[in-house]
Amino acid sequence: MKPQITLSELSQALVPLKPTLYRAVAFSTMISLLALSPTVYMLEVYDRVVNSRSGMTLAMLTLLIVLAYAVMELLEKVRGSLMRAAGVKLDEALSKRVYDAMFQAFLRKQVGSSMQVLNDLKSIREFLANPALMAILEAPVALVALGLIFAISPILGWASVLGGVAQITVAWLNERATRKPLNLANQSAQNANQFAEASLRNAQVMESMGMLDAIHAKWQQKQREFLAFQAIASEGGGLWTAMSKAVQQILASLLLGLGAWLTMNNALNGGSAMMIIGSVLGGRVLAPLSQLVAQWNSVVMVRASWARLDALLAQVPAKQDAMPLPAPRGTLNVDGLIAGAPGQQVPIVRGVQFALNPGEVLAVVGPSASGKTTLARLLVGLWPSMGGKVRLDGADIFNWDKVELGPYLGYLPQGVELLEGTLAENIARFGDVDMTQVEAAASLVGLHELIMSMPQGYESPVGRDGAFLSGGQRQRVGLARALYGKPVFVVLDEPNSSLDEAGDVALANAIAKLKQQGTTFVVMTHRTSILTVADKMLIMREGSQQAFGPRDEVLAALQKARQSGQQQVQANVASPSN
Repeated sequence: MKPQITLSELSQALVPLKPTLYRAVAFSTMISLLALSPTVYMLEVYDRVVNSRSGMTLAMLTLLIVLAYAVMELLEKVRGSLMRAAGVKLDEALSKRVYDAMFQAFLRKQVGSSMQVLNDLKSIREFLANPALMAILEAPVALVALGLIFAISPILGWASVLGGVAQITVAWLNERATRKPLNLANQSAQNANQFAEASLRNAQVMESMGMLDAIHAKWQQKQREFLAFQAIASEGGGLWTAMSKAVQQILASLLLGLGAWLTMNNALNGGSAMMIIGSVLGGRVLAPLSQLVAQWNSVVMVRASWARLDALLAQVPAKQDAMPLPAPRGTLNVDGLIAGAPGQQVPIVRGVQFALNPGEVLAVVGPSASGKTTLARLLVGLWPSMGGKVRLDGADIFNWDKVELGPYLGYLPQGVELLEGTLAENIARFGDVDMTQVEAAASLVGLHELIMSMPQGYESPVGRDGAFLSGGQRQRVGLARALYGKPVFVVLDEPNSSLDEAGDVALANAIAKLKQQGTTFVVMTHRTSILTVADKMLIMREGSQQAFGPRDEVLAALQKARQSGQQQVQANVASPSN
């Protein structure tokens, strides 16, 4: 019994394209056969027209060759349309899956450049219409041509085989010469693009501190590395492409010469005309290999894209459909939570444990690097835990389908990111815009009047990364987005870091209002203004939970500890050691 071969997810996506590929092979076969029309035309002109001197025969042959050219061009157009349609079909089958995998890998810090993943899918899609693949599809005709050459003469057949072996050798040498520099060139190009993207994100800092020349020099160094490797690959590839053409031309002449020799010795089946046909058929045998060698750079690039994309889909498997869960009410349980950044073994948060009832507000305070931001990411299910669980209404929030959970959850990260679009679209999370809820969320954070004072109101564009808004305005839009739809559980990471006094008051009022409606809040903060609406308080230091409980009790304990520490210092001053 043959072992069953398991196809990778990317390979499985090609299976529905088989009927299209079969049709493309059929068209390629007809195109290759029609490519022999000029040779047939030449032989017929020499045989029929020259001997008969018939103008009508010449006219009919010319009409037939013109029709053959027209049909060949039409078939090539249809074949190209078929393969482009196959590329679109492949993109439709994979684009969402690849985008989701790219997104999840970015969250887990598994990829350095998100755009590279999309470029890999684009390369695979476009390769379906690449001349290299067309050459592969024409390979069956090359085998038929080889069989015909053997029928004309075994000597010509073995000479063609020898030429094929030489062409394959050239292809192998081309692979050896270009594989490493092409891979290095691709990697260098990615590094240069990533560096350029990062510099654009920090354009204001670079301009203000005169860093542009230094950054440009660094980018140019990376660009020179890319160009150097590309030049090496191009020079090597150009040499072997020239060798491939030479092999094809030498074989054609060799077959013609051998055909003439066999004709002189009456050893050529079919007569003297077969020496020309044998030479032409020999060219058809090597044509796909020659085309493949000429397009080898694209073959190497798509192979690398396939490997990267295949590895990504294997590393980030598609999420299985989970059983739908009832709408959460906002009961939060954090049990012995231990976690760190994805892919790292060192925990950032250790032993955090608390519970909140619907409508309670927890203020999480602590110095910088105490683990507050990591805890926020864990609470909304962005990062997995090493130990312990975060449960919302008893369900593991990390495994909860985020599309299903999203409307009930609000999150404002420490670095507010807005997407290019309108204010309404950003507040509505780029879903169906319910203007009643958009305006309600904006009013909650004191943004409605400001938006209405703009010429386009809620249709005002925010610009790329919210560039058209101030830092405080971006933060308020992010807050409105987090509170859109009145979610039952909201996590805010330093929500008032860029707010003025009025924004601070609006935030506290928004939390108090939604708290009355049953929304559970966890707020990471350095400011004391949030404490006025907090029910409970969690103190963190170096990733560990130092204290948790009702706000007033924790504050009293902190005050007592502070006074005790001051008294101890005073005692040490009053009684210095000898």
